Amino acid sequence: MRKALRWLLSLVVFIGTVSLTGATAGAATAAPAEPDIKDRLLAIPGMSLIEEKPYEGYRYFVLNYVQPIDHRHPSKGTFKQRLTVLHKDTNRPTVFSTSGYGLSTTPSRAEPTRIVDGNQVSTEYRFFKPSRPEPADWSKLDIWQAASDQHRIFEALKPLYDKKWLTTGASKGGMTATYFERFYPRDMDGVVAYVAPNDVNNKEDSAYDDFFKTVGTKECRTKLEAVQREALVRREPLSKKLAAYAEENKYTFKTIGTLDKAFEAVVLDLVWGFWQYQPAATACAKVPDAKTVTDQALFDYVENVGGWSSYTDQGLDPYTPYYYQAGTQLGAPTITQPWLGDLSRYGYQPPRNFVPRDIPMKFQKGAMKDVDRWVHKNAHQMLYVYGADDPWGAEPFRPAQGEKHDSYVFTAPNANHGAKVEGLVAADKAKATERILAWAGLSKSSAKAPYDAKLDRPAKQGELTLRP
Repeated sequence: MRKALRWLLSLVVFIGTVSLTGATAGAATAAPAEPDIKDRLLAIPGMSLIEEKPYEGYRYFVLNYVQPIDHRHPSKGTFKQRLTVLHKDTNRPTVFSTSGYGLSTTPSRAEPTRIVDGNQVSTEYRFFKPSRPEPADWSKLDIWQAASDQHRIFEALKPLYDKKWLTTGASKGGMTATYFERFYPRDMDGVVAYVAPNDVNNKEDSAYDDFFKTVGTKECRTKLEAVQREALVRREPLSKKLAAYAEENKYTFKTIGTLDKAFEAVVLDLVWGFWQYQPAATACAKVPDAKTVTDQALFDYVENVGGWSSYTDQGLDPYTPYYYQAGTQLGAPTITQPWLGDLSRYGYQPPRNFVPRDIPMKFQKGAMKDVDRWVHKNAHQMLYVYGADDPWGAEPFRPAQGEKHDSYVFTAPNANHGAKVEGLVAADKAKATERILAWAGLSKSSAKAPYDAKLDRPAKQGELTLRP
């Protein structure tokens, strides 16, 4: 009995030893843990960290990436371009987003990012501060150079995020996504462009005039036109208010030339800014009566809809890169506004008036024609969303049609420059969502990320001038 007990104890010890040894050996041969995503990002040559901001469910990084000033001649200097990475999981799709302007460093999520529940890379457009070479060679600010910035960032990040990629943007960001696809059509697996203007012929803008003849109700259009006309009739008292406003805020008018030119530019933008940003369903009732409105109330209304600081030096300076591009490649709309009669002294002023004179500009009339032609013939997995009440949609992109092109244009009813897939009619919304998921390599039953009031808040509607 004692021998049997001794044998049993020996067996238990032996089994325990084998188990422990096996566990130790298994641990020794287990795959090493994946390096931290921050370490992997910073291991990319030219990438540096500005800051990491905590956000539940994500890692959020603000970064700098060294780019050539001229992608055709990389040896001729570099600059640092800001970008952000909203990291969820390297096993999820990635959305490449840009506004086409500066970069917000507050965590946010574009609609396609929420739909695919993925990662998001956002970039600052070249020459928007602080992503500007010093000194700035403005001839290197064009759509090909900017697309090449995106291409290099994609190539740098693709080894980390090796699932499907989509590119997106709204307004000038939608234009930017389109140009990226035109010049680097093999990079992205799909394009989702929102409210993207397509000014193919800069000298032919009748589509915008036609839009303003029919948008909204006749009653609303008539009230707006009367207010706009009254502002020009009262040019003298309102200009005095603008002068006092400018003095109080230390605003100047060197770039545009005179306070009078700035005054008229803001007034002539009024109808455009109204339909671009104001919710027509409620805003029409708030248009003042031109016959009875006081000078101060009229001044305040134009401020609310158009922004009196828009054409001051201080208001123009952050957007110099946009106006430069509008005057060299993108084009800029001109509307006639016949209801103003002879009250207008300058008409719609060209982008040249909004860029400092020491920056040379020459318009390249073939740039947009090339992009339009390419999209119309070669678009593949491209989706455009427009708002029915948005003036920028008067000249839309028209991608190639047919099953092999898998490209679409949808218009959201009663929507303005904030149009989204979410605002489409049910059938269009379902189709758009299904294609976005498919391009991201996901099934149509895939659940989108839960709504987050901070990440998914609407873009701030503060850009009240004639800018996409």
